[in-house]
Amino acid sequence: MQILTLLQARTTSTRLPGKVLKPVLGEPMMQRQIERTRAARNIGKLAVATSDHPSDDAIETLCSSLHLDCFRGSLEDVLDRYYRAALHYEPRHIVRMTCDCPLMDPRIVDETIERHLQEENDYTSAGHDSGYPRGLNVEVMCRAALETAWREARSPDDREHVTLYIRRRPEQFRAGCLVSPADCSDMRWTVDTPEDFSFITRVYEMLYPGNPRFGMEDILQLLSRHPELSSINR
Repeated sequence: MQILTLLQARTTSTRLPGKVLKPVLGEPMMQRQIERTRAARNIGKLAVATSDHPSDDAIETLCSSLHLDCFRGSLEDVLDRYYRAALHYEPRHIVRMTCDCPLMDPRIVDETIERHLQEENDYTSAGHDSGYPRGLNVEVMCRAALETAWREARSPDDREHVTLYIRRRPEQFRAGCLVSPADCSDMRWTVDTPEDFSFITRVYEMLYPGNPRFGMEDILQLLSRHPELSSINR
């Protein structure tokens, strides 16, 4: 398998418990993100990576209803969860996103994967540190880099945050990034709080009915017409 895309999900978030299952226009937020991810061309095999804790049984049930693989592993050691998923599916490259980012842009996903393959990187990203709004983050890593991180990482932070070990060692891993054409890094399009969820819901209400495949540029144009939306979760 060339590419495995894993959407990381759990229900035990502390600031907004069960957020990935909260409904956005009548469907779980996580389902909305799966719908958007499936619109990308380069994602290869798509699966959800959740924990084996009973609290995440509902995530597996949702995946089953959507005919989507659900890989379950450690709740706290997310690096191990990703490594075990890589062992199971045996891809050459792994794409990582989280299920609390339902505004992700399939175009950015595709371009990040293309950049990763063309440059033959160990790790490639698109995120707020390269100018994108927080919530459009995409990470791609080769399987060898993931295995090295799994084998060598010791700190709790490195085990909880899958790519932190890789990102902290530019001398060890060849890294690249997709840079946003405009600096939008001060914008918050992810869901951690009730205010974030209200913002996401309003964007869907205003864009989805007329254009289910809306992207980053569509959202920016919406915010230009309705700047008050940005104050919801500023």
